[in-house]
Amino acid sequence: MRHGIVSVIACLVVVMSSNALAQKPPEQIRVLVIGAHPDDPDWYAGGTAKKFVEKGHIVRLLSLTNGNAGHFEQGGAPLAQRRFKEAQCAGQVIGAEYVVLDNDDGKLLPTLENREEVIRQIRSFRADLVLTHRPNDYHPDHRNTGLLVRDAAYMVTVPNIVAGTPHLRKNPVFAYLGDHFTKPSPIEADVAVDIDDVIERKLDMFDCHDSQFYEWLPYNENILDQVPEGAAQRRAWLAKNYAPVGLTPANTYRDRLKELYGSEKGAAIKYAEVFEISEYGTQPSADDLKLWFPFYE
Repeated sequence: MRHGIVSVIACLVVVMSSNALAQKPPEQIRVLVIGAHPDDPDWYAGGTAKKFVEKGHIVRLLSLTNGNAGHFEQGGAPLAQRRFKEAQCAGQVIGAEYVVLDNDDGKLLPTLENREEVIRQIRSFRADLVLTHRPNDYHPDHRNTGLLVRDAAYMVTVPNIVAGTPHLRKNPVFAYLGDHFTKPSPIEADVAVDIDDVIERKLDMFDCHDSQFYEWLPYNENILDQVPEGAAQRRAWLAKNYAPVGLTPANTYRDRLKELYGSEKGAAIKYAEVFEISEYGTQPSADDLKLWFPFYE
């Protein structure tokens, strides 16, 4: 009896492992960036998303909440509607679809209902590569987004889970968006992407989120009085204050940039975005990482 149980377990391990074996990406990669709020995909992966689009791949940006709490004067439906329009603007900047779900900002929980919706979203897009938050982060919505995607990772291949949406025959590659948190562990930058050539487009995406980058974030940082009035002056201020979001990853993961781009180019990169391959989902080999993130010619 014990031998039989061990054999069954061994078979299950083989089946589950085979589903996550290293696979080369398709010719056209379908990239799904899942953030908690309408501007999170832009903040953490806007430059990389733009580079994927430029190479002919298909990108969808997805926010699991409607952002209806992210302001100091406005809220509820008017803010949610405003942030939806801002997200559409940002998607248009890089040629990507931007989907915003109607969950309340600040209240996202890792419920079964939400997990099933994440499964539907990943399946309906037929994602090959999914980028999302780590489950340890300063914001509960970020943490719970990471948990929801992690819990959906294997289930997207199970036919009897969310049976109304056809399951995926191949598990996507799942990767975590870069962040600066170090406990319980810092992010391991398996991938570091040079975004120097698209930093202005990333800032244009930020510029679309008027309610955030010119109102809520400055208010929350106690610098609202520094925001200029005119559109051109605001855009220049935005570049000065928020372009550095790409400086920290480039400086922190300089060695990884040199490994991927070569010593000379890696040393010169100013702005970067970084990603850690999740243990859940397909596991690309070290060589295949450059195929999944095809930016290292």
